Amino acid sequence: MRRFNLSEWAVRHPPLVLFMILSLAAGGALAYLKLGRAEDPDFTIKTAVVSVRWDGATTSEMQDQVVDPIEKKLRGLPYFDYVQTYTTPGFASLIVNLRDSTPARDVPELLYQLRKKLDDLRPDLPAGIRGPVVNDEFGDVDSVLYAITAPGADYLHLKNVAEGLRRVLERVPQVQKVDAYGYQDQRIWVEFSHAKLATLGISAQAIFDSLARQNAVAPAGIVETGAQRVPLRVTGALDGVAAVAATPVQAEGKVFRLGDIATVRRGFEDPLTFLIRSDGTPAVLIGVVAAKGSNILHLGDDLAHAVAEYESTLPAGFTIRQIADQPTVVAHAVGEFMHSFVEALAIVLAVSFLSLGWRVGIVVATSVPLVLAFVFLVMQSLGLELHRITLGALIIALGLLVDDAIIAVEMMVVKLEEGWDRLRAASYAWTSTVFPMLTGTLVTAAGFLPIGFANSAVGEYAGGIFWVVGIALIGSWFVAVVFTPYLGVRLLPDRAARGGAHAGI
Repeated sequence: MRRFNLSEWAVRHPPLVLFMILSLAAGGALAYLKLGRAEDPDFTIKTAVVSVRWDGATTSEMQDQVVDPIEKKLRGLPYFDYVQTYTTPGFASLIVNLRDSTPARDVPELLYQLRKKLDDLRPDLPAGIRGPVVNDEFGDVDSVLYAITAPGADYLHLKNVAEGLRRVLERVPQVQKVDAYGYQDQRIWVEFSHAKLATLGISAQAIFDSLARQNAVAPAGIVETGAQRVPLRVTGALDGVAAVAATPVQAEGKVFRLGDIATVRRGFEDPLTFLIRSDGTPAVLIGVVAAKGSNILHLGDDLAHAVAEYESTLPAGFTIRQIADQPTVVAHAVGEFMHSFVEALAIVLAVSFLSLGWRVGIVVATSVPLVLAFVFLVMQSLGLELHRITLGALIIALGLLVDDAIIAVEMMVVKLEEGWDRLRAASYAWTSTVFPMLTGTLVTAAGFLPIGFANSAVGEYAGGIFWVVGIALIGSWFVAVVFTPYLGVRLLPDRAARGGAHAGI
C-alpha cells in the first residue's frame, strides 16, 4: 500500500492550496491586528500584606498579643511559604508569601481563605485593634499616568478636576480601573489658646467632650404606626464649619459657643504628609490600569482622545500632562520586531538570490510571512499577547523559520537538475526529508520545554518563549511540506531542459 504523501497532495490540488495560502495570509494579518499588546506578560503576585493597628500598644504587646497569633493562624494556609513581619509601637505589617509553585489559578481562592482565617481569629485578638486588613491589589501597574497642575489653584480645585477626569477615563473601553494619587482631604480645624481657656475656666478636654457628644451617631428611637416603623434622628450633626462653631461648651456652670472661644476654620493638613509635584508645581496624578488582554496601543489612542476632549473644557490655567506612557514603549518594542523581521527577510532574499537564484529566493522568502501568519493565528486562539517575551521569542524564531523551507526547495532543485519532473521532485522532499525535518523541529522546540512547563513565577512570566518558538517551528515544518512544494512547482525553472543535470546528493 502506497503511503500518503502530503507534498504530492499539495501539488495535485493547486486551487485548494492557493486558497489555503491566501486564507492563512489574510487570517494572520487580521490576527496580528487584533492581538493584545503589553509591555510585559501578565503574572500572578503570590504575596499579600496584612496590616494591624493597636493604638497605645508597645512593640512587645503587638508581637505577643497580635503578631504571634496571626502568624500561627497563617501557617495553616495551603501553599504557605513564609511571612515577614515588621512591628512598631501600635502597628504591625505582615508580608505573607505563598510558595513559588502555587498554581496561578488557585491564588484567588487562597487569598479568600487567608481573609477567612483572619476573620475567624479576630474575636481572639485584643479589643480596640483596627484590622487585620489584607491588601493583595498592589500588583496593578498604571499603564498611563497624568499629572494635573494649575499655578495658584488649591488642592480642592485640583481634586475636582481630577475626579472629572477619572469619570471620563473610566468610560474608555479596555480600562480596568483608574487610580488617583496626591489628594489632600480637607479638615475642620479648631484652634484655641490655652491661656484664654484657663482664664475662662475651660479645659481642652471639655472642648473634646462637647464635640464628641454633638457628633455622636446613636439611635433616637422609633415611631411605630399600624403599618410603618419610622426611625427618629436628632439633628445638629457636625456637617460644616458653622455647625462646629455653634457647638456648646459647658464648664463651671457656664455655656460657651465654641466659635467664641476658639478659631474654627476649614483647611488642608498642615504640614502635608504626602505631596506630589510636577515641574515644581503641586499636582495630583491620575493613573490608568489597562484591562487584561487589552491592546495597549489602541487604549493609548482612546485615552489621548478622551483627555484632549476633557482638557478643552477646563478653566484657563489647568493643564493635564502625560508623565508615563506605556503605549509608546510597547509601540517601540513592536516596531523593533517589525524592523528585525524586515531585516531577516532581506537577508534571506539576498542570500537566496546570490546562491540559488531569484526564483528559489522568492520561494524561500515567501515561507517567512506564511509561518508568521500561522503563529499569529495560533497566538490569538491561545490568548497570547505581543509583549517583550513573545516578541523576543519571535525574533529568536526568525532565524529558524526558513531552515525547513530551504531543505525542501534545495531537494527539489537537485532532483530537477537530475531530470526529474516537477511533481516527482516536489514529492521527493516529503519522502526523503519530512521525518528528519520534523524530528529536528521537535528537538529544537524541546530545548525551550523546561521554561514552558516550569511550575513557578519564572515559568508563568517567560513560558511564552516555548509556546511561540514551538508554534513557529511546527508552522515552518508545515509550510515546508505543503506550501513550498506548491510554490516550487510554480516558480522553479526546469533545469533539466537546459542540460547540466546534477549528480545527486
